[in-house]
Amino acid sequence: MAINIVLAGPRGKMGTEAIKMITNDENFNLIACIDRKNNGKSLDEINHVCENSIPIYDNAKTCFEEMEPDVFVDLTIPKIGFEHTKLALQLNIRAVVGTSGFTEAQIDELSLLAEQNKTGCIIAPNFALGAVLMMLFSKMAAKYFPDVEIIEKHHNNKVDAPSGTALKTIEMIKQSRDPKKQGHPEEYEIVEGSRGGEIEGIRVHSMRLPGLVAHQEVVFGSKSQLLTIKHDSFHRESFMDGLKLGINEVIKLQKLIYGLEHVMDLD
Repeated sequence: MAINIVLAGPRGKMGTEAIKMITNDENFNLIACIDRKNNGKSLDEINHVCENSIPIYDNAKTCFEEMEPDVFVDLTIPKIGFEHTKLALQLNIRAVVGTSGFTEAQIDELSLLAEQNKTGCIIAPNFALGAVLMMLFSKMAAKYFPDVEIIEKHHNNKVDAPSGTALKTIEMIKQSRDPKKQGHPEEYEIVEGSRGGEIEGIRVHSMRLPGLVAHQEVVFGSKSQLLTIKHDSFHRESFMDGLKLGINEVIKLQKLIYGLEHVMDLD
């Protein structure tokens, strides 16, 4: 039986790719979209990639109650995405969230709600499977290379910095690395922010430029050597295999997981 899906964020570039993937998969059924600007219209009126008359709602609660989806996919912005996901879990609708920028407190709140309602939820800072592997390899490397900096590069319309991928990478590195002060003990910045942000001694640098999509380098330094673990997404199509995996796996869950690595077969 096909999985009935509601998608929030159909006008964005990520949403457009998601619509292509969902409508081309025989196991998925896109039944509605949520968009703040186009209430009452159909998806074929606002997005050329879809020829079906899929209804659009501006009110998530109305959409969820009338359409009764199996899975809700959110590809919006942090503030709206959090409210959407919270509402979905309250209504026992499983959620797959590609929106980055949630705070730790927000993730904790959603995790508690998912557990209480026994409703699956996957929040993925990055749906590109190569990016997930980059994070896992970085966790492995940090055990042997504790001096590390992260350079993440995204398109100039990204509103949060550092990226969710960078924060997730740091979270995973911290599992293998003790806090460590890096650089010269008396270093100083002539231009404020030159050394980037810092979490437990890990420096993170964010670039925002036209032409970029999603790119990250994790650079480890040691005596006479460097190890660089790098991933590049050149098109948002690169995220669709991970999104597809998330939708298929969230059906089996009764709790929230943060990061696709928890549902990937890595044995």
